[in-house]
Amino acid sequence: MRYHEDIGESLRDMMEHNPAFRSIAYFSMEIGLESDIPTYAGGLGILAGDILRSAADLGLPMVGVTLLYRQGYFHQIIDENGWQLSKPQEWNPEDKLELLPNEVVVNIEGRPVRVRTWCYEVMGSSGYHVPVYLLDTDFDGNAQEDRKLTGVLYGGDLKYRLCQEMILGIGGLRMLRELGYSNIRTFHLNEGHAGFLTLELIRELGFEDYDRIREQLVFTTHTPVPAGIDRFPYELIERVMSHTFAQYLRHMVGPDGVSMVDIGLRYSHLKNAVSKKHAEVSRNLFNDDSIIPISNGVHSSMWTCSGLKKLFDEHIPGWANDPGRLILALKLSDEDVWRAHQAAKMRLLARILEDKGEELDPEKLTIGFARRFATYKRADLMFKDVKRLVDICSGQVQFVFSGKAHPNDEEGKAMLQRIYQIAKEINSVVPIVFLENYDMELAHLMTSGCDLWLNTPLRPREASGTSGMKAAHNGVLNLSTLDGWWIEGWIEDATGWAIGPEPNEVQLIDYDESQDAMAFYMKLEDKVMPTYYRRRERWVSMMKQAIALNASYFNSHRTLKEYCEMAYGIAFRGL
Repeated sequence: MRYHEDIGESLRDMMEHNPAFRSIAYFSMEIGLESDIPTYAGGLGILAGDILRSAADLGLPMVGVTLLYRQGYFHQIIDENGWQLSKPQEWNPEDKLELLPNEVVVNIEGRPVRVRTWCYEVMGSSGYHVPVYLLDTDFDGNAQEDRKLTGVLYGGDLKYRLCQEMILGIGGLRMLRELGYSNIRTFHLNEGHAGFLTLELIRELGFEDYDRIREQLVFTTHTPVPAGIDRFPYELIERVMSHTFAQYLRHMVGPDGVSMVDIGLRYSHLKNAVSKKHAEVSRNLFNDDSIIPISNGVHSSMWTCSGLKKLFDEHIPGWANDPGRLILALKLSDEDVWRAHQAAKMRLLARILEDKGEELDPEKLTIGFARRFATYKRADLMFKDVKRLVDICSGQVQFVFSGKAHPNDEEGKAMLQRIYQIAKEINSVVPIVFLENYDMELAHLMTSGCDLWLNTPLRPREASGTSGMKAAHNGVLNLSTLDGWWIEGWIEDATGWAIGPEPNEVQLIDYDESQDAMAFYMKLEDKVMPTYYRRRERWVSMMKQAIALNASYFNSHRTLKEYCEMAYGIAFRGL
């Protein structure tokens, strides 16, 4: 049952279009709305998009706020040596978004920077919409340097990031007020980037009561390590912000600089991590026992391939708006599930043939790995012993890689280059394809078209890892180190397989990486390949268990329901 199901149609229409009836504002530095709207870089943005898609399906009184990036994150080019090059990701907002006439001002370095907004409507399954506002400074009336402030996602230096986060937090709240959103009761910070909206809330209250804003804030951390936290020194704060806001930040978080995560933790009535393990890690990292787990999920209808959607529609009616019903996937025909999977696999292989000119074999075990090329993700773990990899996989396994290293991450780019070069050396016996410019469209093809999804992060540095959830929705089995969501979703020989032991630690420790590589080789040789090639009926049974046991739980409808009950003060009936 949706949130609005028990009210009249005309009243619901009035509530839907009147900003005064929206009570939840969801702020995120990046939001994945469509594949060719480049306002996202990776999992954080795709999660935000999935939360908003579920809000639209469920009829929640929510609104989203982010920035409009004229040059996107970046367009990836791999040169002949395997080195990643970057160029702007040009696009035309006019093709996808509606420009609104409203403007607000944010003072930056003593200058009034004008901020306007574009709107994108996320349409739910019943026609209910959730508006998303994308803030923009690139227009006449702003100085040239200020027009660039909404140019690149995660670009520039520390000052550039500070200015962007002022626009998102302070400018975002001012824009909501300008648009008529006067009754927002909950401001949900998806990571700390929008934390400066606390300053604007305090200003609205007359700079008198810091604690009152806590009632209105919810904070979700995705950060498992200190290096992932935005920190700004007061020297920079006082140069860029108004004197008044700088003074109040000193009062709020102390004299040692501004941590955006610290703002979220101190001034939110609910603080959550994105998996059970991540909550343990976060409590230790931030010395805060009040952090609770609300495990991530993905939008089921969005990330399920067309063949399985058709199958679910026929045999599990209502699954799209109540993904918990996917437990009934256990009753699906093996033949139907395998046929739908093979169709998805052929779509992926057709894309590879078109883009790379390589013809992969649809009968071979196809393993996918796609995520940010950060070093802790260990995309190169399987190449620890190249000879052994070749001995195991020759003629039987093919790999599909994708993902981007941040333009300033030289180690990540070097890791990508190493994989690229090894792939060229062994491609004749173990085909390895790298697909550039991993985006939502490619993620859909890979998480549905591969047979096995590989994830090898350093434990315990994976906060969640939603790509594996997308794979599970498509019956694609997971092979992963036990971290993030996989600790909760893993049932050995049922939903997939584990690499290495379950972590007991809550902080990164030194251990022998060759042990994880050895565990990968052994699991691939002793479990994965024999099941795929010699026990196909068992493989398909595991595919159905992955859907029934993982997809039925790790979906954004369930995640959002938990936020409603624990953070937003909204109760659902019948979900």
